[in-house]
Amino acid sequence: MITVSEKQPNGLPVLEVIDENLMNDKLPLIIFYHGWTNCKEVVLTQGYELAKKGYRVLLPEALYHGVRAEGEVREHVLSFWEIIFKSVTEFPQLVDFYQKKDLIKDDQIGVGGFSMGGITTCMLMAAYPQITGGVVISGTPHPVEFAQTLLQALPADDRLTPEFIDQQLSGVAAYDLALHPEKLAGRPLHFWHGDADDQVPCKMTQEFCATASKQVETQKVSLHLSAGAQHKLSYAVTEEMVQNFQQYLK
Repeated sequence: MITVSEKQPNGLPVLEVIDENLMNDKLPLIIFYHGWTNCKEVVLTQGYELAKKGYRVLLPEALYHGVRAEGEVREHVLSFWEIIFKSVTEFPQLVDFYQKKDLIKDDQIGVGGFSMGGITTCMLMAAYPQITGGVVISGTPHPVEFAQTLLQALPADDRLTPEFIDQQLSGVAAYDLALHPEKLAGRPLHFWHGDADDQVPCKMTQEFCATASKQVETQKVSLHLSAGAQHKLSYAVTEEMVQNFQQYLK
């Protein structure tokens, strides 16, 4: 039986999804991140399907979302990158909690996410070489270019200073896989993207994956571009994600 528990490892709100018979066993750890304006409960299906295969799955709550909300999420649109950075900096705290309990099998750690969570996944892969592999759903490995797109799309009333823009882009650049593909260091990273996605354009992902196949450090990058698919997390895509993690984590 799969159980879902609200936990706060090192004070961070997560849902832990796991087969109750394996709760005290050492297992590969997978951390899956939800999208913009969602909450951790929205990705329970993904947690459940992964847990069925014998993984310990954490579904973290992003800053300003769910139980961490401070007003309406959309009021924090200018904090989009702050939210992602927060998830990136909190990642070691989650891992440390389970490492100290000796519950991670053979140091195997997977990361994944949808939309904003997919962008988070790419930045985590750039930041932490101890991650075994990742799966990105409707995210982008081009955060700098995507940040520029978001800033250009802001309403005229949301006036941003050049200093704010430079600060945002300079912070993102250090975790940009497109700028630093060598940070993958041969680790597997799978992308799923719909070619009709009007929220996170697939073009940037296509460009990255086309270039990746020509470099040693990124030869384990793969892409499934789904014709006509939009910005949606479907069950079929979830099954594909599970299959990829089964290849990455033994």
